[in-house]
Amino acid sequence: METLALILAGGKGSRLDILSQRRSKPAMPFAGKFRIIDFTLSNCTQSNIYDIGILTQYLPLSLNEHIGSGKPWDLDRRDSSVTLLQPHNYWYLGTADAVLKNLEFIERREPKYVLILSGDHIYKMDYRKMIQKHKEKNAKLTIATQPVPQEEVYRFGIMSVNDQDEIIEFEEKPKTSKSNLASMGIYLFDYQLLRKVLLDIKQEDLDFGKHIIPHLIDTTQKEVYAYQFEDYWMDVGTYDSYLETN
Repeated sequence: METLALILAGGKGSRLDILSQRRSKPAMPFAGKFRIIDFTLSNCTQSNIYDIGILTQYLPLSLNEHIGSGKPWDLDRRDSSVTLLQPHNYWYLGTADAVLKNLEFIERREPKYVLILSGDHIYKMDYRKMIQKHKEKNAKLTIATQPVPQEEVYRFGIMSVNDQDEIIEFEEKPKTSKSNLASMGIYLFDYQLLRKVLLDIKQEDLDFGKHIIPHLIDTTQKEVYAYQFEDYWMDVGTYDSYLETN
C-alpha cells in the first residue's frame, strides 16, 4: 500500500460549549444533513485513498454509528477499509501519542506514506497533489498550510518557509508572529521516519505541533516542506467559527 490515512477524530470540542456535550466534535451536524467528519472522508475517497483509520476517543457512539461500514463514502468495498480505533485501557494524551498507540495497526498495513488528518475541518482537497509535491521534493514530511489573518495566529501552528518551500521555523500557537502561514493539521509522513520519531521522543503527552514537527525541523535538512493550499478551508473549533461556517 502506498498511502494510509489516519483521521484524528477524538476531540472533545470544549470551545464549542454545549454543542459538543453529547458527541465528539467531528460527529457534530453541519449544514443540515452532514457531519463535520464527512468532508475529510470525502476528500480521502475522492483522492483515491481507501484505507483509513479513524482515531476516536471522546463520546464515540454517535461517530461510530454515523461511520458504520463506510458505505456512504464507498469504503465498504473489498479493496477498501475504514477502521475505528478507540483507546483500550489507556487514554490518548496528545495527537502524536494517539498515533503512537496505534503503531501496530499501521504496521499491519505496511504503508509507504502516512497521511494524518483532522476530522473537524471544512474543506475540499485533492490529497494526491500534496503527495505528488512530497515525492518531487524528496521530502520526509510535508505539511499543508494556508495563510490566516494576523489576529488569528494564536490558534495555529505558524511557520516560515524559504523560496524552496522548505520549513525553516515553526512555532505552536504563538501570541504574535512575523509570519501568518498556518498549519492546516494535515501531515504527510514517510512512514519509516514517522515510526522512528514517535519511538525516539520520550514524551507522555506527545503532540505533533509541540514536539514532533519542531524536532524534525531542528534535526533534518531539506526534508520538511510546506504545501500551500489555496482554496476554502475552515477550522470550526470555536463556537463563532462553527456558526459562521454553517
